[in-house]
Amino acid sequence: MTAPHTLTLAEAAALIAARRLSPVELLEDCLSRIAAVEPRLNAIIALLAEPARTAARDAEAEIAKAGPRSPLHGIPVGLKDIIDLAGIATTCHSKLQIDRIATEDAAVVTRLRAAGAIFPAKLATHEFAIGGPAFDLPFPPARNPWNLAHHPGGSSSGSGAAIAARYFPAALGTDTGGSVRHPASHCGIVGLKATYGLVSRRGVFPLAFTLDHVGPMTRTVRDNAMLLNAMAGHDAADPGSAAAPAEDYTRLLNAGLQGLRIGFVRHFHETDQPAIPEVAAALEAAAKLMAAEGAILSNITLPPLGEFAAVNRTILLPEATAIHEPWLRDRPGDYAAVTRRRLLPGMFTTGTDYVQAQRRRRELVALVEAAFGEVDLLLTASSMEPACRIDDPAEVERTYPRQARTPFNVTGHPAISVMCGVQASTGLPIGLQLVAPSFAEARLFAAAAGYERAAPWAAMAPGL
Repeated sequence: MTAPHTLTLAEAAALIAARRLSPVELLEDCLSRIAAVEPRLNAIIALLAEPARTAARDAEAEIAKAGPRSPLHGIPVGLKDIIDLAGIATTCHSKLQIDRIATEDAAVVTRLRAAGAIFPAKLATHEFAIGGPAFDLPFPPARNPWNLAHHPGGSSSGSGAAIAARYFPAALGTDTGGSVRHPASHCGIVGLKATYGLVSRRGVFPLAFTLDHVGPMTRTVRDNAMLLNAMAGHDAADPGSAAAPAEDYTRLLNAGLQGLRIGFVRHFHETDQPAIPEVAAALEAAAKLMAAEGAILSNITLPPLGEFAAVNRTILLPEATAIHEPWLRDRPGDYAAVTRRRLLPGMFTTGTDYVQAQRRRRELVALVEAAFGEVDLLLTASSMEPACRIDDPAEVERTYPRQARTPFNVTGHPAISVMCGVQASTGLPIGLQLVAPSFAEARLFAAAAGYERAAPWAAMAPGL
């Protein structure tokens, strides 16, 4: 059999259900993979090997007696370390939280635990999900498994790196301005920001209350849909939670692209934030492949990227300051320099600025909704260039905002990043983004899976 740590979630689940693989065997092989690679990758903040082994043995016994509860029963899932796991520190990759022990599971962990998932590790993030790769923190920054000299994207950096490096089949990240889709794009995996409110944020350290999402990160589109099945659901204790009806997000995975009307937002990467030629060429090739698979492509125009970015920034910063103000006043030196620099402008954003940004946000939502009156999905760039070196702060600052993910945090629409190419000079992945109307995740997965099947990229892996 293929080494268990290389299996996708769907493959591992099928073997566990057929009694050809045990959760204990899967976990032990994943732990061996981590031991071999982790000293170079820095994706893990806390390895929870013994609690995970106990959970794997319990899962094995339960499955032997009654069969799996769900496809996630016995599957290891990593957690970005702003997500609470009862009895374990939620450090947020920061001195300020290093000793805070979670007293209960986050809502999404509760749902995954009920499905039988196992949690072997808390994963690196950028500090409080707003910093960048920083070397003045208690833990080193995660690195990109495709090229260890480069950063993996953020802020769900450890989650993206761990999945690409085959530590386990699935992980959770969070996304406030693109932080699931950024590492998905840079690490060549699949990352989803679902519709705002579809997944509870209770028990997740907040960055910006009206922009935060929790998202699944996997190696394939099918795995992503399977993970979302267990994650999604209304939570009355999360004020932003949506009372959406339950559904099976895998139900359209084989439907393909035939007949789907896809609006290509070319101006995002052609004029608003010009992409490097290799990224532009990869996007054009992906559009042609989608058309060859039966999609109907047309150009669509939205407001410029800069307008979405300004609205996102003017909302995010004061919302973040509302959380961090006591520490910024009393313990500013305990933040990494990059985190402090990113948070401080929120202290000077006026109430008028915030209200006007929220007003413009509603108008932007309406404009994107109008676009979905003409097309079924949108196709855009994710990042405008692959990951830069991790040890070049100026390049990190320059490239970090060169992306088209933020618009859909502003509007709340579901968006997914999948791999669509490789930069020849560095061997680093290139990603595209597909976007759907609110609560149309099943349609989004159908298109992404159709592209994934037709393209060669899903079979590629970093050479660690």
